[in-house]
Amino acid sequence: MKRAAWVFALLVPSGCTGAMKENATPAATDYYADQSLWGTDAHLAPEAPDAVLRYGEGERAFAELRMPEGEGPFPLAVIYHGGCWKTGIATQAYMAPLATRWRTLGVATLNVDYREVGDGGGWTGSFEDWQASAKLIDEVAASYPIDRDRVTLVGHSAGATPAQWLAAEQGADGPVGARPALKVRAAQVFDGPADVGAERASFDALCQFGAVDPFMGGAPNEVPERFAAIAPEEHPPLVEEIRFEQAVMPAAPEAAQAAVRAGGAQLTVHVNEGASHFAIITPGDPVYKAIEPDLLKVLRGQ
Repeated sequence: MKRAAWVFALLVPSGCTGAMKENATPAATDYYADQSLWGTDAHLAPEAPDAVLRYGEGERAFAELRMPEGEGPFPLAVIYHGGCWKTGIATQAYMAPLATRWRTLGVATLNVDYREVGDGGGWTGSFEDWQASAKLIDEVAASYPIDRDRVTLVGHSAGATPAQWLAAEQGADGPVGARPALKVRAAQVFDGPADVGAERASFDALCQFGAVDPFMGGAPNEVPERFAAIAPEEHPPLVEEIRFEQAVMPAAPEAAQAAVRAGGAQLTVHVNEGASHFAIITPGDPVYKAIEPDLLKVLRGQ
């Protein structure tokens, strides 16, 4: 079965819900014409998605689906972009070259956009979007040849938070209340924090402005219960394995690493000395080329 046979719809980007349009995927050059890719397309231009699926009513409540050629079943990577959780810096667009590359390697992807500080995101809006986006996993697995046992949450920079938080069990003090951990096999983090509170200074330095406090709705001494509610010491991601590919961000503090391991995950932290924040996610870049085999082992569950 070829990929085109599964592409049953593209959501009309008009704000209407439930409206599906057959065979209307635009050319990639048009699709990303007005969006910053942050240089991640330096060696590989992104292909347009096979379908755009909505998980809510908001303008940014969508995810781009890309399916590989072949019969499947395929592993699925659910990708969350960075941007320091601040509107206007980045969208899902700059992760599209990576999603395009992974499609050629037999990995299906959902590339998720979401609200950030400035358009309704932060605590709790971003978390609400991340939680809502997770429902697409089972919906896609029901309609496409996806191996539900090989789902990986992927986050670059600020996207590290949903990539770990979704896989953690939450209590009533969580940003969306009590909920079970999302069932996924693994998590892959690119240059992001394991513990937002403990790595607040490092992440703010990466962003070159104070990003953490506006996202959390206050400083750690002002809303300590919020930082605790999403910290790995209290709520570790419940996955088989989690890999960190760091570049500008240092390795997570030992306490955070120990907390992640205590949740049962096999943890790997690899620091790409001297690499840029985007080189590690840019297909064709020498830094990315060097780490791709290890990334694929995570995504494929090998």
